[in-house]
Amino acid sequence: MSDVLRHQVVEAPATSTFFRDGPVAAQLLTTDGKTPRVLVAFAAGNSGAALWFAPGDVAVQWQSVGEIEAISAPDDQGRTRHGVQTLLDAHGATQLTVRRALLGSVRVLRDHQFDGRLPALGLVAPQITGDTATWARERLDGAAGYRLTVQVKGGSVAHVGEDGVVFTAAQGQPLRLHLRALTGDEALTPLPASALLTADAADLPGARASLEFLAFEDKWLAGSWRFHTYFGRDTLMSVRLLMPVLQPAAIEAALASVLRRLSGGGEVAHEEDIGEFTVLHRLAHGQPPSAEPIFDYKMVDDDFMLLPVVAAYLLSTAAGAARAADFLAQEDFGQRLTRNLRFVLDLAAPFGQTPTASNLVALKPGEIVGDWRDSGDGLGAGRYAYSVNAALVPAALRAAEQLLATGLLDAYFTGERPPGLAEVDALAHVWAVEAPRLFDMTEPAAQARIDAYAAELGVSSVPVAGDVAFSALALDAAGRPIPVMHSDFSFALLFSDPPPERLARELKTLSRRFPAGLMTDAGLLVANALFVPDAGLRQRFGADRYHGAVCWSWQQAMVAAGFARQLARHDLPPALRAELLAAQAELWRVILATREVADSELWSWSWSAEQGYRVQSFGPLSATADESNAAQLWSTVYLAVKPPIA
Repeated sequence: MSDVLRHQVVEAPATSTFFRDGPVAAQLLTTDGKTPRVLVAFAAGNSGAALWFAPGDVAVQWQSVGEIEAISAPDDQGRTRHGVQTLLDAHGATQLTVRRALLGSVRVLRDHQFDGRLPALGLVAPQITGDTATWARERLDGAAGYRLTVQVKGGSVAHVGEDGVVFTAAQGQPLRLHLRALTGDEALTPLPASALLTADAADLPGARASLEFLAFEDKWLAGSWRFHTYFGRDTLMSVRLLMPVLQPAAIEAALASVLRRLSGGGEVAHEEDIGEFTVLHRLAHGQPPSAEPIFDYKMVDDDFMLLPVVAAYLLSTAAGAARAADFLAQEDFGQRLTRNLRFVLDLAAPFGQTPTASNLVALKPGEIVGDWRDSGDGLGAGRYAYSVNAALVPAALRAAEQLLATGLLDAYFTGERPPGLAEVDALAHVWAVEAPRLFDMTEPAAQARIDAYAAELGVSSVPVAGDVAFSALALDAAGRPIPVMHSDFSFALLFSDPPPERLARELKTLSRRFPAGLMTDAGLLVANALFVPDAGLRQRFGADRYHGAVCWSWQQAMVAAGFARQLARHDLPPALRAELLAAQAELWRVILATREVADSELWSWSWSAEQGYRVQSFGPLSATADESNAAQLWSTVYLAVKPPIA
């Protein structure tokens, strides 16, 4: 078992304390301001407890008194629950009124935070005894449940209305709350720190602490507090980028978690419903209560990530090559991998025969999301994502070809012959050449539009000579491009060797200054709606949107890793190589200048004529109720993605 982990991240107005000790892995989140919040999220069962307080006239500033501690306590039936306790001072307030208390699945807490919805089951009224308020119940299937107690030190507690609670400080004293939160859900087994990273990992204590908090033997959690669950995409991308500094046992634990969750048809599970959320789901559908995990296969991008990441480990690292046969023989990993390979080939085949937009890989029927831009507006109502079709499908096909060429998978094609290498090579070639062309766009004489967009945003314009060429974010159902610039060429940079002319073209989008491109001093933006004619759609890609003109840490890291990969090639013209080196230097200047937010999920920016672009926390700016995770799995990858040596 690893040592006690304590790590704090401040993203005003929120402060997160990450804590791990024995069976307890928890995040304590406090939010300052006139509508304060206190939340505890556990890795066990993706469970938690939260208090939302009624708006007040004075801004609250939370301050921890002492350190968070692990606790264990039996419930009424003698079943042990594990959790945390801590002391908090609510500076600026002598009285706080609880507007809503929830305990159970973090998914329920997340939904309430997003739009105020409440579950049909599991709401409990507070019980008040002396100076303490308690919310407690069993899990909905009768298993050991959840308990939240708040004691007002020196003060008082009183009912307000039916379920409201008022905490009042003693006269002349700060409002000090002793918080205890417990969950009965089964604890996960952490990957010990000694088995996680090699000595080559960068000296980044924050990233290391986040990774240690999120990495478990059964799975890696996507992020805290909102995503204490397995995510296929997040796991695969994090492992790929961290691979140079991960120990083999850590890589294989992560890959095994993906392989175990494949569908019978070879699809990669996007996410899992676990703990009480699965009980709620089954009860809502008239089924018996059960906490067996439910896997979600609605995404399409992660289906094409598995083969490239497995190939990178088994074929391109010494440890992976030495362990390849044994790893594939574990459980039924080899057979599972061949199922995914066959799935990839089957989906890619129609476009290989007739390379038209209608034969690209579309979002699944009825879904509005399918790749990493998985918010409602992330693809601008597109049906064919650039990231999937122009980058990941070609990469998956090349990886399939490489794995088949080794013969490692031959024994696992039970009852059928392995696919022919010549056929897979031809299919990969068609996709690599033809798919990106369908997303090509050129805006002639773009300067006037750039000037107008800069004025619309209230930022400074930048000069651009002549036309602007870029790739569309997606195609709509009719094959028409969604004219949004984006950072998703990052996938091609990391997983393939684009032709020099395409590399030069896409490099301009990545390195050109915003609002003409994606680069700012606050970071590399993941979207730019400069050429979108519809004002409403442009707004949905603004700096206040989850997948709009904001900065995602892992996307910057993937571009940085991709630049390094491309610079290792020997077929690039000297002028293009010089452009790559210049773009790499500028990207790393920005990454290092914004190091304080690099471990978080995403951030936005503010602009002034005096200071230019500066980092702005996303949560307070967000036009939706989405908020970033203070610890995000794929934002830890700078442990492996390092600045170039001068």
